[in-house]
Order: sequence, then structure tokens, then C-alpha cells
Amino acid sequence: MSASATETSPISAGIGQSPAFRKLLEEARLLAKIPRPILIRGERGTGKELLARYIHQESGLPKDTYVVVNCAAFQEDLFVAEMFGREKGAYTGAVDAQPGKLELAHNGALFLDEVANMSRSVQEKLLRVIEYQKFERLGGVRTIEVNVRIIAATNADLE
Repeated sequence: MSASATETSPISAGIGQSPAFRKLLEEARLLAKIPRPILIRGERGTGKELLARYIHQESGLPKDTYVVVNCAAFQEDLFVAEMFGREKGAYTGAVDAQPGKLELAHNGALFLDEVANMSRSVQEKLLRVIEYQKFERLGGVRTIEVNVRIIAATNADLE
């Protein structure tokens, strides 16, 4: 790993210097340059979110377009509204249109923590965004295009 990557990285500053840790950071730095979705797997407390931030930092994407979503914190209906946004009148109380996390992360990265906690139907909706970078807001008919890199993390055994 280059000295500049180590010096500028908050993840490597004082956290670890072992060969295994350096190898992980080097692999993450290389992956950061490939504009594809990433899944980080590991047990609780192993630094998955820190690694995701490091990947975003090393990707060259704007630093202020990194949006974090804790998938375990929302029930399904609320999660859909948070992710995809809503149009005015989409449901009772929706008095105005609101962008979702996907729109807020446009030209940047969206970190989905505990992605295995999403329902299957939400996973299917999100798959369309990953494949086509398009979606509709809740209650909307207009297709919205985004350029979003998805970085997801889980401690679940997905197999």
C-alpha cells in the first residue's frame, strides 16, 4: 500500500498495521476504482461501515454524496418511502414530494447496512435500481435516473 493512502485514510490511522489488515485495505482500494456494487460480509463489530467509508473515500466520488441507511431500522413501507422517496399525495400525510436516499446519493454511494434485513419485495425493487439505475418514487409515475454506487454490508450468512 502506498504511504499516501495510509496517511490520508481515517480507517488506517491507528486502527491496525498487521499484514492482513494492510492486505484488506489494498484490496478495498483496488475495488474502490471499479464502479460496481460491493457486498461486505463480516461479524458484528468488525468495521464493515468503516471499510465502506474507506471504499467510498478511495473511489474518487464526491465526499459529500455518501448516504448511509440502516436497513434494520425501518419497517417495509417506511423503508420503501425512505429509499425511493415519495410524491405529493402518495399516502395520507404526504403533503409534498420528498426525494429518497437514492436521489440524495446521486453521483455518489449509498451504504446499506444490515442489508439482509430487507424484505424480499424491497430487495427486488432495489435490484432494478442496481441493474438499471432507474426507479419511481412512491406514488410516482415518472422514472428517475440516478448514478449510485451501492455498498452493502451484512453479518448474515446469505447462502
